Amino acid sequence: MSVITSLLAGFFAGMLGAMGLGGGGVLVIYLTLFAEIEQIKAQGINLIFFVSIALVSVILLSFRRLVNLKFIFPAILFGIPGSIFGFYLSSKIDSLILGEIFGIFLLLVGIYQIFQKK
Repeated sequence: MSVITSLLAGFFAGMLGAMGLGGGGVLVIYLTLFAEIEQIKAQGINLIFFVSIALVSVILLSFRRLVNLKFIFPAILFGIPGSIFGFYLSSKIDSLILGEIFGIFLLLVGIYQIFQKK
């Protein structure tokens, strides 16, 4: 893949991530399918990407008073052990199976989005 394709994938993943629309999913799909990066490595790249995008998004959303602080701390409190457990679990699962789990997860989220009540 060309540098321009990578830049465009990063731009659109960042834009979708800032909008809360799953830019990380787009980035992982790009990295695994088009850049041919192993699933576990793509997820690692995505996490580095996500941290930087999330930081900028939280700052910008805070200025618009769209961040509810009472939900952040419990999420962080449980998110840290969850991420440690997820890291451990991902090191025990074959990369191919991890990719299949990711695909099924995206499919289920997509189906939910289509049929959710407005």
